[in-house]
Amino acid sequence: MVKPLSLSIDTAREENQVTSPSSKTAILPEMIDLPGGTFMMGDDEGRSDEQPAHEVTVDPFAIAKCPVSVAEYALFIQFTDHDQPRDWMHAPFDEPNLPVCGVNWFDAVAYAEWLSELTGQRFHLPTEAQREFASRGGAESAYPWGDEALKSDGAFARGLNGPATGAPIAIGQKPPSNPDYPGPNSFGLWHMGDNVHEWCADWYDRKYYETSEQLNPRGPAETDRRAARGGSWRHDIKFCRCGARSSLAPDKRFMDFGFRLARSNSFEYVF
Repeated sequence: MVKPLSLSIDTAREENQVTSPSSKTAILPEMIDLPGGTFMMGDDEGRSDEQPAHEVTVDPFAIAKCPVSVAEYALFIQFTDHDQPRDWMHAPFDEPNLPVCGVNWFDAVAYAEWLSELTGQRFHLPTEAQREFASRGGAESAYPWGDEALKSDGAFARGLNGPATGAPIAIGQKPPSNPDYPGPNSFGLWHMGDNVHEWCADWYDRKYYETSEQLNPRGPAETDRRAARGGSWRHDIKFCRCGARSSLAPDKRFMDFGFRLARSNSFEYVF
C-alpha cells in the first residue's frame, strides 16, 4: 500500500526548517564543516579503477552528516512537483527517517539546486575527492572505522541487514538489532560505507586516476556514467572501503542509490 505523503511531511515539523519568502519549507541538513587537506586518494591494493593511489588536496567544505532522508525529499516533491523516485512511498522504502532511494543523478542535482535557491547557500553533490576525504575521516584507513573489515560471522555474516534482499536502515542511528554497527566515523559522518550508494558530482572513468589533477580534482570530461560512493543495503557485503568506486548511468533510478549533500562557497557541475 502507498503511504500518504503527509506522513513524511509531518516529520519535518520536528526538524530544523527553513522557509523561503514564497512560503516553501525545507528541512536543513545537519552539515559538518571539514578543514580540507591533503590525503592519499585511491588504493593500490584495491580494484583497478582505484589505482594508482595518488596525493590529492581538497579545499575546506561542508558535508551532510547523513544521506538525504525520505522526509526531506518529500517536501521537495510537494513544493516542486518533481517526478517521484522509483517505488516512492512503498515499503520498505517509505519511512521518513530512511535514506531516499530510487533517485537518479538528475533528481539529486535538482534537489540540491532547490535547497540552494531556498537558503542562499551553495549545496551540491560532493565530488569523488570530497566524498573520499570525508569517508576517511582524516586518516588513511581502509574503512571509515579503521583498517579491519567487519567480522565475517555473527551479525555481519552477510553484511549489515541480513541477506542481499534486505532493506535500507534508518539514518543517523545504530540499528537496535545490531549493536556491533560501527556508527559514525571520526568526522561524525554516518553511513559513509553502507546503506545506499551515494551519487557524486563527477563523471566516472575507470582510468581517471592515471591523469587526475592534484588540487580539487573534478573528474573526467563527459562519459556515459556518473560516479557514486558508499556501500549498499542490496549487496551481500554491505560495507565498502573508503577508496571503493561505483558508477551508474545518470538517468537510472536504482533502489540502492541515494545521495548526500555537500556545501561550498561556489560550485559548478561538469556537464
